[in-house]
Formats: sequence, structure tokens, C-alpha cells
Amino acid sequence: MHLTPADWAAIVGYLLITLFLGLYFRGRSGKSTEDYFVSGRNVSWWLAGTSMVATTFAADTPLAVTGLVYANGVAGNWLWWSFLPSGMMTVFLFARLWRRSGLITDVQFAEMRYHGKPAAFLRGFRAVYLGLLMNCLILGWVTKAMVNIISTAMGVSDAKALAICVFFLMPFTGIYVSLGGLWGVLWTDLFQFVLKMAIVISVAWFGIRAVGGMPQLLATLAARRAAAGSGASDITALLPDFSRGLTGEALWTLPVITFVVHLAVQWWAFWYPGAEPGGGGYIAQRIFSAKDERNGLLSVLWFNLAHYALRPWPWILTALVAVVLYPNLAQPERGYMLVVTRQTPHAFLGVLLAGFMAAFMSTVATQLNWGSSYLVEDFYRRFLKKDGSESHYVNASRLATLFLVVAAAWVSSQLTSVSEGWKVVLELGAGTGGVYLLRWYWWRVNAWSEISAMAAALVTTLALHSKALWLAMAGRPQPFSGSDPVVFAKTTLCTTGVTTLVWLAVTLLTPAEPSDTLLKFYRKVRPQITGWKPVAKLVGDEPVTRDLGKNLTSWLLGCVLIYSALFCIGEICFGRYGQGLLLGCISIVCAIVISRLMPKASEWLGS
Repeated sequence: MHLTPADWAAIVGYLLITLFLGLYFRGRSGKSTEDYFVSGRNVSWWLAGTSMVATTFAADTPLAVTGLVYANGVAGNWLWWSFLPSGMMTVFLFARLWRRSGLITDVQFAEMRYHGKPAAFLRGFRAVYLGLLMNCLILGWVTKAMVNIISTAMGVSDAKALAICVFFLMPFTGIYVSLGGLWGVLWTDLFQFVLKMAIVISVAWFGIRAVGGMPQLLATLAARRAAAGSGASDITALLPDFSRGLTGEALWTLPVITFVVHLAVQWWAFWYPGAEPGGGGYIAQRIFSAKDERNGLLSVLWFNLAHYALRPWPWILTALVAVVLYPNLAQPERGYMLVVTRQTPHAFLGVLLAGFMAAFMSTVATQLNWGSSYLVEDFYRRFLKKDGSESHYVNASRLATLFLVVAAAWVSSQLTSVSEGWKVVLELGAGTGGVYLLRWYWWRVNAWSEISAMAAALVTTLALHSKALWLAMAGRPQPFSGSDPVVFAKTTLCTTGVTTLVWLAVTLLTPAEPSDTLLKFYRKVRPQITGWKPVAKLVGDEPVTRDLGKNLTSWLLGCVLIYSALFCIGEICFGRYGQGLLLGCISIVCAIVISRLMPKASEWLGS
């Protein structure tokens, strides 16, 4: 598709704004690694929270959501909706603990909570494993999505689109991230989020208008379901069709067994970037950067509200348009871009591309800054060069950022689809979540608990995939039968069970951490006393924390609040106004009760 001078002007204007922000914050981020990676711990909740939302709003997200809706209906989004309980736990049970820790990266937690060589090994291993391997995998699938967008929008080959990403967009992002540090990332994220939301709302509006409006869209979907007879479920249903049994298969149906695994197991058992049990990664980084505990908690609360309730519906509505206009697509993820390129005005193309570039670059920017913080703070500075100046480590961070650009570009060329990257990350993290939750609340967890959990998840995943490949080559039945969602549910259940049993057994069979390490951690972080009574006895008469009951109540109410808000918007979009109004009222009541349960000004334990 031909780009006009106005299109190029929109794209160049966007790039200049992001570059200006990187240059503007260069001096502010170059004083120390604390300024470079956590913005001097002086960020307000609304800026930190919006940056989290912008980061998770990647170029791959609208495409992936379209693929989910195309295959499993709106209920297919439970693949990621199910992570809300984990996110709300971060809000009420972990955000204040992270902020009290005073860390720069969550990987440093290993040598704060544990002791000796196992702790050092865990810190170094996680720095490379997460900062390089997992980070490049995430960057790779985001780049893969941007390749699909560019090739569809501009009518060029995937090879040319990849070249644009690898040789221009990623290096450009690396430049402004290396210049501005986290301050530059935060403010460009704010600008990019506003632009991205305006774009996706506009795309949904043009798409719905193309099919004759919302009533006509719903009528067409209902007619197609009727024509398919018993072989189709309601594509707009927010829950799976329970009448079809655990593994029942039909058009636009999420298998119930997959839904159960998502909602009952996935949120606490799986490590996934942005939804780590107990917080972590760039979510923890934003909490570290907050002004104080209150701003840290509110930043994650705002993130969860925007991430789950406010943001998904423009993508979902566009996906439904794609189902109507472009049935039987071999690659459903491309349906979103077909709506973008064929149903929006051509004069809008430059702004659209700028919006998708913002989605791509906001995620890449955070991953680069976050990944380089691991490689520099937790590997290079910790193990290779301990006596460098702050300016030396800032320069090393900038070089690490550029190195990650090159590594991620190679990974993106090896992935076949966006969903492939999602599934690999989920499977590699299956079963590890429990230890990340309990390490804050149970004194008995040690470094070997985490090491064994990561090793068990990796080995089990590789073993299952190797067995499946061997059976396929031998022409024999696979170990797990069913559709892709069903096989994924069974595989991850198996991995979760093995991993959980392994790390619990290792915890009980290995010695506890030394008393000095536990006492130092307990005094600094002040976790709930329930799981730390043996350590609390050694501390003496110092004040103790007893807020678990109130925090768990807030967690449950927070989940109801967000899910009610999410479904309220959906029911209203689909013309079910009575249900939508009821859900809206429930959400408001939960918000009022949570505000009453929040700590008073005098109860916050400072910055």
C-alpha cells in the first residue's frame, strides 16, 4: 500500500517526539544506575501504572486477541484474563513488600532473602535466564507481530518487514532507551499509550461501521451460529459453554478443561512477564521507582484496572468484525490487520502505522531497559566488575541495551507465530509460581526451592516436547489428545504438578537459610508474622505486621471489582444492558469497600 507524504509526516513526527523525550531525560538518567533503572525512586503512581499498561500493550496483543476470539470466541481471552488474581495479589499482598525492599531489580531479591553460593548462583542464573534468554524470546514474538503488521499494511514481503524492524525500529528504540533510561521510557510510554488507545478505538469504530453497526454485527454472528447448528457456540459469551463437557470441541468454544486450568491453576502457578505471581520483572521495577509504598500500590491497582477492564474491548470488537468479514482465514491473527488496512480510510494509514509503532516500541523499550538492568546490575556488576564507577555502569547499561537489540532480532527470525512465543513462555514457567508467592510469607523457603522449581519446569517441559516429537516421528499416538487448547491444558497441568512436588520436597529436605539472613530480611521487609513466627521470636519486641486478613479481603474484592467492570463493558457492548448495569453497580460497591480497607495515612510505613 502506498504511503502519502501525510502518512510519512505522521510517522516521522511520532519518531521525533520519542527521540526528543529520550534526549530530554538523558541528563536525569545518567547520574547513577538507580537513576537509570528506577528513576531515582521518585515516580508518581499514575505514571508508573500507565507505563505498565503501555508495556503490556504490545504490537502482538491485538493480533493475538484476534486469533483467540477467532478460534475460541470472546471466552478465549481467559488465557490472559485468568492472570487477574495474580495481579491483584501483587497490589494488596506484595507491592508494599517490594517497595520496602529498596532493590533495583527483582533478581537482587535472591541475595537479600537467601545466603551463600546458592543465592549468588540463583541471582546470576536468573539474570541471564530472564534478562537474556526469556527477554529475547519476548522481544522476538513482539517483533514477529510487528513484521505481520508492516507486511500487511504496506504490502511488502515478510523479509522486508523484518528488515525494517531489525535495522530501523529496534535500533531506534535502543537509542532513545539508552539515552533516557527509565525516565525516558516512562514518559514515552505515557505518550504512546494515549496514541495507541486512540488508534484501536478508531479501528474498532471503522470496523463496526463497515459491517453495518453493532446490531448488524451481532445479528450476523447469531445467524452464522444458527446456520452451524449444534456445531457452534455463542461467540460473544464471556464464559465457555459448560454444556459441552470438559473437552468438548465446537466452533467458537473454549474447552472447559482449558478454562479450569486458566482460572484455577494458571494465575498462581505460572510465571509470565507482567503477571508474575507475587510481582516481578518490569512490574517490580515500576514499584521500585515509585515515590513511596502508597504510590507503589496504587500504580499496580491502576495497571490492573486499565489492563483487564478498560483496554481489551476495542481489540475484541475488531476481532468480531474480522470473523464476519474474513471467515476461514488460515492465519486468524492477520484478521486484525485486514480490518485495519481495508476498512479504515487510506488517509488514516500513517497515523495507524505510528500507533502500531508506538505499541511495538513501548514494549521493546521496557524489555530493553529491564533486560539490561539484569545483565548489568545482577551479572556484570555482581560477578565480573565490582569496582567500577557509576558512569561506567551506566555506559555498560547502554551497551547491554544495544546488545539485546541484536539478540532479539535473531530470535524473531526463528519464531513461526506470535502464539508460539506465548505458549513457550507459559510452559517454561508452569509450576514455578507457588515458590514466588510463598518466599515472602514462609520463612522455610530457601534458594534451593527456587532453583529446583526453575529446573523442574524446564526439564519437564523439554521432556514432554521431546516425547511428543519422538512419538510423532514414530507415527504413534501423542501422550495427550484433543485440540490445541486441550493439549496445552493437559501439558501444563502435568508440568505444574511435577514442578510443585519437586520444589516442596527440596524445600523440606534442604536446610533453612541462616538465622542472620532471615532476621535481616524480616526487619527490612516486615512480612506478615504468620509464616515467620520462629524468626519473629528471635527479633524480640519489634512491631509485627498482622494485615493478611484485610489484604486477602481486599484481594478478593479487587478481583470482583475488575471482573465486574470488564464484563459490564462487554455486556453493554453486546446490548445486554440489564446485566451490564448490575455488574457496574457491583464494581462500584467493591471499589468503595476497598477504599475503606486501604491503610490510613499514618499506617503507611514510609518510603
